[in-house]
Amino acid sequence: MKKYIQEMLMRKDLLIYLVKSGLKAEHRNSYLGYFWWLLDPLLNVLVYYFLVVIVLQRGSENYPLFLVIGLVVWRLISSGISASSKSILRYSSIINQVYLPKAIFPMSFILSQLFNFLFGLVVVGAFLLIYGVIPSWEIIFLPLLIVVTMLFLFAIGLVLGYINVFVRDIDNVLTYVTRVLFYASPIIWEGGRLGPKFSWAIDYNPIAVIVESYRAILMHGTIPNFTGLGIILLISLVIIVIMINHYSKNEHKIIKAL
Repeated sequence: MKKYIQEMLMRKDLLIYLVKSGLKAEHRNSYLGYFWWLLDPLLNVLVYYFLVVIVLQRGSENYPLFLVIGLVVWRLISSGISASSKSILRYSSIINQVYLPKAIFPMSFILSQLFNFLFGLVVVGAFLLIYGVIPSWEIIFLPLLIVVTMLFLFAIGLVLGYINVFVRDIDNVLTYVTRVLFYASPIIWEGGRLGPKFSWAIDYNPIAVIVESYRAILMHGTIPNFTGLGIILLISLVIIVIMINHYSKNEHKIIKAL
């Protein structure tokens, strides 16, 4: 495994190229181009604000701010999971011609989504100004929270990227799984509305822990859920180590399946 990691580090130029090409391809044929990185989260907020506040007549005073943080974080998570799960298949033509450490492909797609997320934070910052909310000293935990989120997504991407090579139907199933996770997490609704009977959907849901931690730092001025984040970080690191070791021993199987 040590040799495999060294090979990944030696391919850092390839990683940078894959990230850049992924960013260029995302909005290559659109008129607004990279402006969609700002417009997409804003339009999502407007859609769900209309649904929840105007149609259902729910939502607290700062609900738009609550909503934009949840949707921007969810966009990073859902896009990261979806893109990384198809990452190896997407570059199958390159993989069949040149030997490359396959774990680098899920990583490249996760890093590409990080750039989208940073633009989403610009939209969050605009909403913070509009509602007069100034993050306090807890903002120093934001980089740490982003690192935990990226490692969480990388762990999932390594697992799904590998499985998707052998079980192509996983991509179809993933569409419904992410939809369930969206409604099972406090993205557009506040956690307390579930009631004690369904409190487990928040307490044991890593996505809920991550989303609420961003809100704690940016919106509420409180420290994030370090216990939950620590568990997520530990499990993610264990999965990453296991999967990188698995990739290093089974790369020949990936090539045959492609």
